Amino acid sequence: MASAAAVQRGVEPRGAQIGPALRSAGLSVLILAVLCAVWEAYKWLGERTEIRWPFPVNERTMPHVHDMVGQLFEPSRRNGPLLIDVLLDAAAFTAREAAVGFVLGASVGFLIAVALSQSRLLQRGFLPYIVASQTVPILAIAPMVVVWVNPKLPESLAGWGAVAVISAYLTFFPVTINTLRGLQSADPRAVELMRSYAASRWEILWKLRVPASFPFLFSALKISAPAAVVGAIIGELPSSIQDGLAGAILNFNQYYVSSPPSLWATNIVAAALGIAFFAVVAIAEKLLVRRAPENVA
Repeated sequence: MASAAAVQRGVEPRGAQIGPALRSAGLSVLILAVLCAVWEAYKWLGERTEIRWPFPVNERTMPHVHDMVGQLFEPSRRNGPLLIDVLLDAAAFTAREAAVGFVLGASVGFLIAVALSQSRLLQRGFLPYIVASQTVPILAIAPMVVVWVNPKLPESLAGWGAVAVISAYLTFFPVTINTLRGLQSADPRAVELMRSYAASRWEILWKLRVPASFPFLFSALKISAPAAVVGAIIGELPSSIQDGLAGAILNFNQYYVSSPPSLWATNIVAAALGIAFFAVVAIAEKLLVRRAPENVA
């Protein structure tokens, strides 16, 4: 009876919500297991057939998966802390930069999209420059951002504040483009109906266009979330920040010849951080965006 009442109110029973989540998690685990099996199979085949293209297959170029994971639980240096403890601290530092940059970039991107949605002239004038901003390699922009931004930041933001700006740079573009598309996707009949009731442009925007843009907005946020992590890691390089994942990558890159699994383990933690950012946005989407057909463009 309770489930039937929930269905009548348009709310899915709790079991109906948990089931797809478990299936999705199970599928993700299965795909990960398949990828690990393919890695090990290719390594086994490459070592026995002496594959040389696109790279020689050996312990240096393709460590065993269990060696990479096991390296996380080995000391990072003699009598030092475990590698996983070092990398988790570095990931937490990078996560702070990426989170601030993600929020900043998403906010700026959303506001730009709202402004552009109000004027065709603004769209024609500014969209080409917004698109062109993403054609410049981030590695070329990052040093300039550090030089420009760092001297103007308070002491509490010195160093990592510029990294957050670089992360925001990679975040705002998908949010701007997708949100603008979502704001323009509102049902024209609903727009005309609100105008017939003398609704103002801002009332139509916030009560109709913004809700209609949510599916597009969250699609952009799921793209931008991992990009924010990438931007933070790249931004740490010209900032000479050693406390984040970029410092760990550079450090273990120097010892790659003697300990390849350490660098691969660092890459695993960096990838896990990006996945975590994506998962947070996906959970927020499930909580905030109703999946009714009329709300999905």
